Amino acid sequence: MQAQTPTPKLQDRRILAIWCARLSVDRWQQSLGSETGEIGGEGAPTVLISETAHGPRVEAANDAGIEAGARVGMMLADMRTLCPHIQTAPADPAGDLAFLEELALWAQRWGPWSALDPPDGVLVDITAAAHLFGGERRLLGDVEAAFAQRKLRVRSAIAPTAGAAWALAHFGTHLGPQRAMLGPRDDAIRVLGDLPVAALRLDADVLTVLRRLGLKRLSDVADIAGNISGPTEAAARDALQRRFRNRRSPSANPLIRLDQLLGRVPEPLLPVIARHAPMVQRRLMEPIRHRSLLDQVLADLTVDMARELEGKGDGARRLELGMWRVDGQVIVRRLELAAATRDPQHMTRLFTEKLDHIEAGFGIEIIRLRASWTEPLGMGQRDVEQAAERHGTSLAACIDRLSVRLGSQAVRRPVSRASHLPERAQDWRPPLEPHPVSQNILEMRERPLKLLDKPERIAVLYASPDGYPQRFRWRGNVHEVARVEGPERIAPEWWRVRSTVRLRDYYRIEDAEGRRYWIYRHGLSGDGRGGLPDWFLQGLSA
Repeated sequence: MQAQTPTPKLQDRRILAIWCARLSVDRWQQSLGSETGEIGGEGAPTVLISETAHGPRVEAANDAGIEAGARVGMMLADMRTLCPHIQTAPADPAGDLAFLEELALWAQRWGPWSALDPPDGVLVDITAAAHLFGGERRLLGDVEAAFAQRKLRVRSAIAPTAGAAWALAHFGTHLGPQRAMLGPRDDAIRVLGDLPVAALRLDADVLTVLRRLGLKRLSDVADIAGNISGPTEAAARDALQRRFRNRRSPSANPLIRLDQLLGRVPEPLLPVIARHAPMVQRRLMEPIRHRSLLDQVLADLTVDMARELEGKGDGARRLELGMWRVDGQVIVRRLELAAATRDPQHMTRLFTEKLDHIEAGFGIEIIRLRASWTEPLGMGQRDVEQAAERHGTSLAACIDRLSVRLGSQAVRRPVSRASHLPERAQDWRPPLEPHPVSQNILEMRERPLKLLDKPERIAVLYASPDGYPQRFRWRGNVHEVARVEGPERIAPEWWRVRSTVRLRDYYRIEDAEGRRYWIYRHGLSGDGRGGLPDWFLQGLSA
């Protein structure tokens, strides 16, 4: 008796997909507190717009706006021709994304971890957790009830893969109102085959190509990708693979998306992790207007922040000081540190220089200090570090004070890079940022003390054949060459640029007045890579 090969099955993993179909509109209406029939509510046609180079564009619309003909992506001028009395409000994509992150953390009540599905979706891993809610059907009911309580319209679905759950949540209504789940042993192609190809989460240009090829349903793509029983089917699959061979992004390759939907290849998801930024604040009994009182409150806040950071074993890299005035205006001062710290005196000293021009108005009633960026910082010998600061030898403290006075972009350190081209041989990094040591292949070669940010073209008035210029003009002045050293030939980086890039011959020259320059000839006569060579000046020597 011949044993039968077991049919491969999907893993018993369960993914909950939540689609906030009207996220932008729902959030906007909540921010206004509008009710149906009010200005801006569902009773008035309203669209959310964003500014583009060609004018305002519609990003979302309420139900009345959709009935009036509004569509995402159309220009506001076109929309006004359909509905002259249409109302507008600014879209807030950054706020929508931040709100979606909060929803992803809140959705972890149904599973151990969740992930973002931008711009308007959340994925939750509910593997082995549905029985806590009485089964998957009741879990979906709890999801809809919880979001309805928050006045958010959602559609949800459960499937073994994120792709299948996403397809059911977005297009499951095509299969009937009861089809919101795909079991671990269900045939995904049989259940989802009638869905449009848009259920594969593909880019708009890829969907256009598939429709032109006659592939309108998910089953059409699955037949070509999985059916190779005959030469015709095999040729069709090869043609589809060749067409999308260079599409590395999953959203641009229907074959990758189909394999992810069926569980043939894994789909990495980035979990959303709740990270609470340490924050301390003072609600003042009486508003303060004087600088001495503000400095005292700041000193108290930094001590509290140091205690919070020490309890977590962290140090602050970025601090935000917010001051709420009586008239409602909020003043924010930010500070970015060169190294993690929780020294209250150091934080107070740095913030003091940022509070010189604060306008307190009628007074400041709330002051809040928040560490928006922290790093692990172990316990150290604080007395040694404090002694170093008193003697002015603390490098991190010195860099922080320079950054506050000069700006964070003004304090940098040069680091070497593994490149033989002079303009790529070094880079500028933050002062204390760790940088892997790379062997600079030009470290043994002498280079000018000053390199120009960009090589400047020089006009050669006379040059010997295939040699150095004997007279050249640079920045309006003519220079007579007295001494020459070279050439040093530098070839292009063939792994970065095209093969038609020309060689360089560098010369160290000294003019009649004793000034030294570093110039190079770009290309050789008759090298077949262009016309006559060009000359450039790239460095100055002492």
